[in-house]
Amino acid sequence: MRVLGIDPGLRNMGWGIVDVVGSRVTHVANGICHGTGDDLAQRLLTLHVGLTQVMVTYAPDHAAVEQTFVNKDAVGTLKLGQARGIALLVVAQAGLIAGEYAPNAVKKAVVGVGHAAKAQIDHMVRLQLPGVQLAGPDAADALAIAITHSHHLQSAGHLSRAIAKAAS
Repeated sequence: MRVLGIDPGLRNMGWGIVDVVGSRVTHVANGICHGTGDDLAQRLLTLHVGLTQVMVTYAPDHAAVEQTFVNKDAVGTLKLGQARGIALLVVAQAGLIAGEYAPNAVKKAVVGVGHAAKAQIDHMVRLQLPGVQLAGPDAADALAIAITHSHHLQSAGHLSRAIAKAAS
């Protein structure tokens, strides 16, 4: 299966794609869609176009988007939520259901602790995907989201197979 992870942002929306075969997770691609323009609507449009191109180029089977965390800057949180809305829209337009993960859940799944620093995420993504060339910290975060989602999908698959085996 192919999994797309998305780290929403108005200026930089990170994306990362991994392939999963059995328990093996391998890097496919990563990058950053840049929201360009001074107008919010224009930035959202460029993010939509860029992320749509990623979907068309790599045709993922599954996708996951990081949830917005609420910080002290309410205006910033609302703007980030709009970028997240674009990510969810692109995923839905591709006919996929988006997995959604809190930042601390992603950090815990990839690093082992829920309050890991960006450098720790970068390091662990490089360990789990040997040879990966990261487009930047936003792309590293997106790959961490894809890895997290792949683990959840694998767990769900194991559970469904166990239930099916028990029922037969």
